[in-house]
Amino acid sequence: MSFTNVYYKRTAGTPKACYACYKPTTTVLATINTVDFLYTCPIHLTDSGFATLISDGDNEKSSISTEEIARVKAEWEEKQKKKLEKEKEKEKDKDKNKDKETDTKDKDTKKETSKSPQIPGSPNASPSPSTSTVAHQRYVLNREIFSS
Repeated sequence: MSFTNVYYKRTAGTPKACYACYKPTTTVLATINTVDFLYTCPIHLTDSGFATLISDGDNEKSSISTEEIARVKAEWEEKQKKKLEKEKEKEKDKDKNKDKETDTKDKDTKKETSKSPQIPGSPNASPSPSTSTVAHQRYVLNREIFSS
C-alpha cells in the first residue's frame, strides 16, 4: 500500500518523541486520512533535507476582500442591534405585567437580580466574527525519509 508524499502539519494533544531527535513534541505531520503520521519538531520542518513546505499559488486569506468583510460585519452588527431592541421590548412588556401584579418593592429586587454585567468571553457577550476554516500547512518529505 503506497501513500502520497503530502503531509499536513497538525498539533497533537500529548507530546511524543520526535522522529529525528527524540525530543518531546506536539507537532505532527500526517496524511490527509491520518493513515501515516510522524511526530517532528518545528525546527526539522525548516530543514530541506527533512521536509519541504508546499506553497499554494493563492492564499486563502487574500481571497476574501476587505469590502466583503466590512459588509458581513455591518450585517452582523445590524442583527445584534435588532436582537437587543427585541429583548428590550420584551423586558418592557414583562415589567408592565409585573407592575400590575406586584408592588414596587418586589419589582426593584427582581430588576437588580435580572441585570448582570457582560463579561468578555461569557455566552452573553457579543462574539467577534471569525472564519472557522483552518488551513494546515502542507509538506513533502525528503525521498529518503519518505521511503523509510
